[in-house]
Amino acid sequence: MLFTQECVSPFNCCDIITSTTHKSLRGPRGGIIFYRKGTEPRKRGILLNQGVESDRYDLEDKINSAVFPSLQGGPHNNHIAALAIALKQVASPEYKAYMQQVKKNAQALAFALLRKKCRLVTGGTDNHLLLWDLRPLGLTGCELCHITVNKVSIFGDNGAITPGGVKIGTPAMTSRGCLESDFETMADFLLRAAHIAIMV
Repeated sequence: MLFTQECVSPFNCCDIITSTTHKSLRGPRGGIIFYRKGTEPRKRGILLNQGVESDRYDLEDKINSAVFPSLQGGPHNNHIAALAIALKQVASPEYKAYMQQVKKNAQALAFALLRKKCRLVTGGTDNHLLLWDLRPLGLTGCELCHITVNKVSIFGDNGAITPGGVKIGTPAMTSRGCLESDFETMADFLLRAAHIAIMV
C-alpha cells in the first residue's frame, strides 16, 4: 500500500523503513530496507538523534554489514530479477486497483466479523490487515482447520507462546480474484473454525 500511496508514507518521518516483498507486494520471499542517506533533511518529524549536532546519517555501512554477511548469504540472481519485476508492476494502474481492492476486502472482512460480535483489536482496519482477538472465545489461535492465519500476541497476553489473537491479511485471496462478498463468506468460515476449535 505504501508504494501506491494508499497509506500515509513513513518516509517523511522515519530514518529506516523495512518491508517484506512476498505478501502484498507479490514478489519473491524476502525483505527490503530503505534508509536515510547523507545529510538529507526529513520533511516532518523529530530527529531521532536529538542533542547530536550533526544531522549526518551513517546507516548504510551498519545496515549492509548487518545483513551480509551476518544475516544472509549471497543474493540469488533469480530473486533479484523477480523483485525487479514485482517493483515494476507496482507502478502499473492494475496494481493500484489491486491494492484498493485489498483494502476494500479487509474492511468487508472486518465489518463481517464485527457483525458476528467478534472482537478486533483496533475495532476495524485502514489497511490490508486485521487483528482478531480470540481470547473472548477461550482460544489461543486456530491451527487444525486448514485456514492460513498468523498467530500473534496482542495487548494483555502473558507471552508469545500462547498468543491470544490471529493476524489476517487480504492480499493473497484478493490476488485470486475474491471481492467483498467473498470475504463476508470467509468471515463465516473463520468463525465456524473458531467454534470447532472450542469444541476440540
